[in-house]
Amino acid sequence: MEKAVRFNNQDEQRILFGPRDRFLRLIREHHQVRVSLRNSKLKIEGNAEDVMKAQFSIYKLLDIVRHQRSLTIEDVETVLFSMDLENNVTGIPVGNEPTGSRTKSLVHPQTQGQQEYIEAIKSYDVVFSIGPAGTGKTYLATAQAVESLHQKRVRKIVLVRPAVEAGEKLGFLPGDMNEKINPYLRPVFDALENLLDFGILKRYIERDIIEVAPLAFMRGRTLDYSFIILDEAQNTTPKQMKMFLTRFGKHSKVVVTGDITQVDLEKGETSGLVDAINVLRNIKDIKLISLTEKDIVRHHLVQEIVNAYEARRLFSKNNLAGIGQDDGIAENSSDLTDSTIDITNPEGAMTESHNISAMNKPQQLIPEEPEDSDSSEQNDDFGSIERKAE
Repeated sequence: MEKAVRFNNQDEQRILFGPRDRFLRLIREHHQVRVSLRNSKLKIEGNAEDVMKAQFSIYKLLDIVRHQRSLTIEDVETVLFSMDLENNVTGIPVGNEPTGSRTKSLVHPQTQGQQEYIEAIKSYDVVFSIGPAGTGKTYLATAQAVESLHQKRVRKIVLVRPAVEAGEKLGFLPGDMNEKINPYLRPVFDALENLLDFGILKRYIERDIIEVAPLAFMRGRTLDYSFIILDEAQNTTPKQMKMFLTRFGKHSKVVVTGDITQVDLEKGETSGLVDAINVLRNIKDIKLISLTEKDIVRHHLVQEIVNAYEARRLFSKNNLAGIGQDDGIAENSSDLTDSTIDITNPEGAMTESHNISAMNKPQQLIPEEPEDSDSSEQNDDFGSIERKAE
């Protein structure tokens, strides 16, 4: 298909094209079309739908040029990204609400726990999400971040991960800094590639609109108008967690995700995720979401695998005290379903004790209940966790 746009004068053409035709290249690459200029007429060729979108984008940009006699990179990106939003977001009834403004397909929560997770992200500036593998903790948070970016609620997405190996030592890694840290950040890139077309993702990363970085690079930064996600937070130390949680600035949102049963820290180290849950339990504007095996949306065998490991853990706890270390996570402050952390009340009040196993319920904070209780009573306050004497 072929369409044309005519300029009234050369000034319009010069401003729309941008310095060294930078704006024109953005339009061409974003819509995947071919453009050529003949006699003050810009010819657009390509797929019919892409050509129509490109032509509409150019008309919108020309309106800006004719009104303010100038054009900025922000103007161009706003028009292009708003086109993505208009063409990819449709109205869905509440309860089956899509998340993520995408160029591929919309993301729908598949369980009640996931729906509550999305609602928490929309309602709170800081959200902690814990749960087993496959529950969509990182994926749904990333989709919400992309949606916020396209709706101009934030200007930047920052995806952060601690560079910790999963139970093995990789030794020296060759290459430059990016090549060294890429293996640790690969899962985050996988989520982004599922949410955005490769061309758009590449441009976002090149322009620093999306940043994927190891946790160590966060020190000293202040992130305004940003959507910040800390993945695998169970592998942070308390000092790292405090550093991270003090990075976000005005109009920013933070989501912290992790699985407290898969901690890869050295033995004896306390997980910064659990420590933060205890320390911040009295801050009402911070929300904790606990996803369970019922929220697993990977292969059906993943749920059965999680259940099998949990059954063995409970058997070891009840009948073979101390042998549960075979899981590779005991005595590490990472076997948090068996052990607890003693947190002193900063105001000198008596420390509360709560069973961490109660955290395995959607949209519930740690309920107060005696050890080994099966109570399912909900409590919207963070609970503290008391380590048993060894």
